[in-house]
Amino acid sequence: MTTGQTAFTRRDMLRAIGLIAGAGALYQAMTALGHAAESQFAGVPDLSGAPRGARVVVLGAGLAGLLAAYELERAGYAVQVLEYQNRPGGRNWTLRGGDTYTELGGAAQTVRFTAGNYLNPGPWRISHHHRAILHYCRAFNVRLEPFIQFNNNAFVHATHAFDGRPQRYRDVAADFHGNVASLLATAINTGGLDHAVTQEDRERLMEALKGWGTLDDSLAYRKGLHVSGQRSYARPPGAGADGAPLPSDLLPFHDVLDPVVWKTMKFFTSYDMQPTMFQPVGGMDMIGKAFASRLPHQITLNAKVTAIAQDEKGVTVRWADTRSAAVHETTADWCVCTLPLSILSQVDIQVSAAKTAAISAVPYASHAKIGLEFRRRFWEEDEAIYGGISFTDQEIALVSYPNDNFHASGPAVLLGAFALGRGGFDLAGMTPEERIEAALKQGEKIHPQYRKEFMSGASVAWSRVPWMLGCRARWGEADRAAHYQNLVAMEGRIVLAGDHASYMAGWQEGALLSSLDAIRQLHHRATAA
Repeated sequence: MTTGQTAFTRRDMLRAIGLIAGAGALYQAMTALGHAAESQFAGVPDLSGAPRGARVVVLGAGLAGLLAAYELERAGYAVQVLEYQNRPGGRNWTLRGGDTYTELGGAAQTVRFTAGNYLNPGPWRISHHHRAILHYCRAFNVRLEPFIQFNNNAFVHATHAFDGRPQRYRDVAADFHGNVASLLATAINTGGLDHAVTQEDRERLMEALKGWGTLDDSLAYRKGLHVSGQRSYARPPGAGADGAPLPSDLLPFHDVLDPVVWKTMKFFTSYDMQPTMFQPVGGMDMIGKAFASRLPHQITLNAKVTAIAQDEKGVTVRWADTRSAAVHETTADWCVCTLPLSILSQVDIQVSAAKTAAISAVPYASHAKIGLEFRRRFWEEDEAIYGGISFTDQEIALVSYPNDNFHASGPAVLLGAFALGRGGFDLAGMTPEERIEAALKQGEKIHPQYRKEFMSGASVAWSRVPWMLGCRARWGEADRAAHYQNLVAMEGRIVLAGDHASYMAGWQEGALLSSLDAIRQLHHRATAA
């Protein structure tokens, strides 16, 4: 070994195999980085002994605010919720036919989806290990159905690979695994890893690679019926005189190594994206509606918070009615503020310089979602795709297929874009009509039926949502180290909550966990006082 080279240990090798092989090894790597712990939900904190007559004002009626209001009200606090919008729920939001939405800049949309069809512009799936939100879905009888995240029959599309033609995920994954397994087996056979594995492990690893990679007796990955049983057939098994299957051609390995392929494979093995996942029957806002129905008199809508002051006696919140412009003040003993940091940083709030710096330190991502309604479920009828996600390296990023009403006739809505990063900003700079055209133009590279079957569409670019100005907080490691503890700690009579006050930004679970922590802090301070 030459000077400057890093020793490739047995542990390194197994980790590399694990990253290719799937979830188990990836979970271990993520755990080491502190990103893979299950939800820390352990039940609702003990809020017994609430001071008689204690009043709490909750700012924002997203899930964090609704949970805080619900649990504090149950515990005996008098609660008032101030919400900017004309509905509760925040990003727990569903657009249906007849709904209207006006974004920053004045562009207005009227959703024209057929009755029963919808778009979830914000959260659209719930992980099996998000125990807090599952707890409240169960408590409120919110019906859930499977969200099909992973579908071998969906497509992978790379602009500069496979001549721009979409490929089935099962084909590219099988060819990736097979080629990598063959290369690694060759390296082992030629002694390239003798320093990394024992003889016993070498034999076991060769057996594993042969089976996992679908290699032949010479440890090569070659076209054949055995391989086609993993990827696909040129002619699938049938019956009668022409019932014999025919093997499919393998894809060029150079194209299989395109980043969109391995990034797609990695996506499906990441901890947050592993099955089983769920969605509420009828739309994600069923959860927000369930919370709100248990707070029939506590929520004031159309209330724009402009200032938050506190002293040793209580909290005063100044807000304006967005319909009449009338200015009001609400006083309380305590405040749970769940406003997104992108908005709170523009509000006059009486907190320390350290907390003010924390509020201003975190930028927000710009995601964009586009829902497209088609006359028929051509992805099911023509391509046998039932749920799941197809990925592309275009700005739309993905196409996600509906997970309900399989085999139904009539119109259906699929998610035609979930643009992140630059793609999100580019789509945000377009008019709603231009976004739909972009989604059709890019989507027809995957599904040529798009133009013929298209009926209507709706889009939400989160950087243009007036009450969010972004989709979710994007903590950097340095910013979190410098500001996170200042952000989440209760200061005086004010405590912050929301997914930005968690390690799960962008997930509803993060919002709920932060809210539970906030009300625990508040109750401890209130009872001590």
